[in-house]
Amino acid sequence: MIFTSLFETAWHALVTHRMRSFLTMLGMVIGVAAVILMLAIGQGAQAMVRSSIESMGSNLFIIMSGATTSGGARVAGGMAPTLTFSDADAIRGLGDIVAAAPVSPGTAQLIYGGLNWNTSVYGTTPDYAVVRDWPMESGGFFSEADVRSGARVAVIGAVVGRELFGDEDPIGKIIRIRQAPFEVIGVLAAKGQSLDGRDQDDTVIVPITSAQQKIFSSSMRNRARLIMAQAVSDKRMDAAESGINELLRNRHRIGVGQDDDFTVRNLTALAETAASTTRIMSLLLGAIAAISLVVGGIGIMNIMLVSVTERTREIGIRMAIGARRRDVLWQFLIEALTLSLIGCAIGLGLGIGGAWLVGNLAGLPVAVTPASVLMAVGVSFLIGVFFGFYPARSAAGLDPIEALRAQ
Repeated sequence: MIFTSLFETAWHALVTHRMRSFLTMLGMVIGVAAVILMLAIGQGAQAMVRSSIESMGSNLFIIMSGATTSGGARVAGGMAPTLTFSDADAIRGLGDIVAAAPVSPGTAQLIYGGLNWNTSVYGTTPDYAVVRDWPMESGGFFSEADVRSGARVAVIGAVVGRELFGDEDPIGKIIRIRQAPFEVIGVLAAKGQSLDGRDQDDTVIVPITSAQQKIFSSSMRNRARLIMAQAVSDKRMDAAESGINELLRNRHRIGVGQDDDFTVRNLTALAETAASTTRIMSLLLGAIAAISLVVGGIGIMNIMLVSVTERTREIGIRMAIGARRRDVLWQFLIEALTLSLIGCAIGLGLGIGGAWLVGNLAGLPVAVTPASVLMAVGVSFLIGVFFGFYPARSAAGLDPIEALRAQ
């Protein structure tokens, strides 16, 4: 009951000075809105990175044909064809590896009827769908028998299916890849963009033998630009990487002190680094925005000190008719908390609305989480207590007789 009475008194004091109360709350409004908006942008970026990481596949290695010396000059990684199909088979046989797929990538023009589309073409094996954790939307993936026979079959991404076939079912249709006819036997499920911004759904996957015989250079026969491999678990990544390095050095007869003619990249580690960087940026954005909350708290303290000075005689009268010091303390503390929490509520509305506008108008990824809302409310409450306590204690500490003499 006493708190109800104190809240009514505090509310009356705030309503009496509407403009001053509004200007005092403005700092909290801006602070909370800024925190919610910045955290929403940061959380959205983290969600986008997590989605990209998950779309790549789990526990993933990319082994690239490494740098070699040609005519006295170093050739960049991936350019010299030092990896073979049998290297992929040997890697697949390692105890820490689930699957390994040789990949021969390139680009080509696709033709279907009167339509054409330029896209990425990957020659590979059935293990590619395993290492990429890539399910099918319709149809199926090609088999090892298709790879051995050099079958002219293709699996297309969602973007290729949309651009070439529209609403038509692509399964069983014939497309031409650099004039070579291929039958579409499957459509991959949509994955979206990769970490480097490439659209993973704008792709065609064919047997690697067919790609080398009919689409790409015949000089790459039985060789691969890269091999993609998947470890059995994230805890075995280091052991798997060591095993791959040792195996390939032995197979390629690389002596002690000689440079590798291949490069092993732990894609999971690179993705985790990107995610960690995004988390740090999100925290920095939130910390910068939180400064305005502190400024808003200082504004509340200043106005409450002014209010104590203006109402010194009122405080003296309350004490004279029986109010205890703690009653006066609670009265001014509740006023400060009310200012802070009302400003927080308005700021939450503006912050969530601003995040929605940014997401819809600017096209940036945003995510307002319950944790960020609870944090904003909690911080606002603490700021109201922290910055309201000193003015409240000052009011409670006034001498009743001296307070009554105030004009």
